[in-house]
Amino acid sequence: MTGSPTTLDRLLALASLFQQDMRRSFAGTSLTETRLHALWVLHHGGAATQQALSHALGITPRSVSALVDALVGTGYAERRAHPTDRRAVLVTLTPAAQRTMARMAEDHRRLDQELVSAVDPADLEGFERGLEAVRNRLERLMRDESVDYSEIERDRAEPE
Repeated sequence: MTGSPTTLDRLLALASLFQQDMRRSFAGTSLTETRLHALWVLHHGGAATQQALSHALGITPRSVSALVDALVGTGYAERRAHPTDRRAVLVTLTPAAQRTMARMAEDHRRLDQELVSAVDPADLEGFERGLEAVRNRLERLMRDESVDYSEIERDRAEPE
């Protein structure tokens, strides 16, 4: 028996729609989800060391090095000498990447307006407060709990 969709079901459906839109929008480009995330971090935070980028993206230093190599190779980022630390290198957006990110920010602003227009203006403040509360709770749950479904694979592999 199936019941009505839960709030989590609805949020997962929204996340899936955003992922589909992102894959469609960037098909045929060198931009992956991880590369876009790095570009957003640099766009919003400015130049960063690879260590800071690694921390912001939640990936290993080795992975961020490969990521930056790919962004440099495709013309989205460049490495520059750190002004005060001879051992460090700053990763910055190229002028072309800055233009791309400005366009994406404008596209996000327009999409935001379109999505928000679906909410009754009288409900908007509560809607935004609710989204923020759900995001905060999910972040806390992710920090405090770790759901592990790996036993499903182990159970499936065992003969019945």
